[in-house]
Amino acid sequence: MEINALGYVIIETSSVPSWRHFATEVLGLQAIDGPEGSIYLKMDQRHHRYWIRPSECDRLFSSGWELANEQQYQQMLLTLQDAGLDVCQGSANGAEQRFVSAYAHVEDPSGNRIEIYWGAISDFDRFLSPIGISGFVTGDMGMGHIVLPAKNFDESSQFWQAFMGMALSDQINYDMGADQPTVRIQFMHCYNPRQHSVALVEMDSELGCDHLLIEVETIDEVGRALYRCEDHDIPLQVSLGRHINDDMISFYMYSPTGFSIEFGACGKRINNWKHHLVTESTRGSHWGHRFVEGFRKIEK
Repeated sequence: MEINALGYVIIETSSVPSWRHFATEVLGLQAIDGPEGSIYLKMDQRHHRYWIRPSECDRLFSSGWELANEQQYQQMLLTLQDAGLDVCQGSANGAEQRFVSAYAHVEDPSGNRIEIYWGAISDFDRFLSPIGISGFVTGDMGMGHIVLPAKNFDESSQFWQAFMGMALSDQINYDMGADQPTVRIQFMHCYNPRQHSVALVEMDSELGCDHLLIEVETIDEVGRALYRCEDHDIPLQVSLGRHINDDMISFYMYSPTGFSIEFGACGKRINNWKHHLVTESTRGSHWGHRFVEGFRKIEK
C-alpha cells in the first residue's frame, strides 16, 4: 500500500469571511458554500482541496491522505491497527462532507491528526479562478505539501515512514542564528514526482501547521500574487527565494489562521525515486527567503 498524495486539508477558523476573501482575492481559489457556515476551496477538478470550517479556535484540524483504492485503504487500516494505534473510522456523514467514499483518522506521536481516505467524489467540473489564475500544479501529485510541527521528532519521523509509507527526501539542520538551537526538518515524499509532500519540523505549535504549499504553473503568477499581498494588506512571513531541495521559487504569506501559505512555481520533479540521493543541508535556500519582520495577524 502506498499513499498517493496529499488530497485535502481541513482548517478551523474564527473568521470564515476572512478566509473567503484571502482565498479568492489573493490565492485565486474558487469558494463553494459548505455545510454549517463552512466553505470549500476548489483549485482543480476535484470538488475541493481545502475545507474551511467555523470554530472558536484557529488551527489546522487535519490533513487528508489519498489511497488509490478500497483494497489499499483497508490494508492501511489493518497495518495501523496491528501496530496498536488508535484508529477511528469516520462516519458516513463525515465521508459525505469530505466528498470521499470512506475515511479514517489517527494521530502521529506529536498529536497531528491524519486522515486517510479512498474514492474522492467530484463532478469534475472545471476550476474557475475568480481572479483569472489559469491553474495550479496538482493532478497525481496532490494539492501541494504540508509542513507539520513535530515536538516528538524522532518518534513522528518513524511513524510517517513506518506506518504512512513515506520515504525521506532530504533533511535540514536549520541554523536559526542568534544563539538559538538548531532545528531539525525532515522532508518526505509519497510515490509521486513531487519532491516532498510532508515535512516535519522540530517544534510545537498551537496552530497545528507550519505552512502549506500552493504551486502555480508559472513564475509570473508568483509575482502577481506577491503584489496582491501588497494590494490586500496581507503580511509576508518570508521574502521571495529559491529552495535548495525542491528548487521552488516562492514566498510565504500569513493566512488568516496564523500559519503561512507558501506560494511558488518551478518545483522539482523526481520521476525515479530509486536513484534519488538523500542529502542534508544547513540552510534552506539558494537565495532569498529572508524572514520579514513585523508579524501581525490579518484582522478579522
